[in-house]
Amino acid sequence: MDNDTRHVYFTFFNEIGIIAQLSRAAMEARLPKGLTLPHFSVINHLIRVRDGQTPLTLARAFQVPKTTMTHTLSGLLEHGFVEMRPNPKDGRSKTVWLTDAGRTFREAAIKASDPDIEALKAAFPKQKVEQLLPLLADIRSFMDAYRDE
Repeated sequence: MDNDTRHVYFTFFNEIGIIAQLSRAAMEARLPKGLTLPHFSVINHLIRVRDGQTPLTLARAFQVPKTTMTHTLSGLLEHGFVEMRPNPKDGRSKTVWLTDAGRTFREAAIKASDPDIEALKAAFPKQKVEQLLPLLADIRSFMDAYRDE
């Protein structure tokens, strides 16, 4: 691979990493005390993909150790945002289900980020961001599949 190509792709991922770090800090600043982005991310994943997943499936999806996911889920349980039910397919494991409080928390957290979104919208019109979404979704899909190879 030539240096120019390597530099372009490295710069691309570097910019995404910085954006992720900045957006994470902004989101966490808006979350209620005691809740972190991993808490929000698990709830968001359960809404976006589906709830009823096992902790191990969630750990794999987030690429974290099962112990880390167990810790995150215990925080969500403590806040009443999820509940654990027996796994109907395997009596030895549990499944994670959202509660109404968890769904309400997600919506409130998204709404709490309105000031940050308004600031971004002032610099980058909605249409410009909408144009990026299909490309970003394609890159995410590729990276997700590539990870599993």
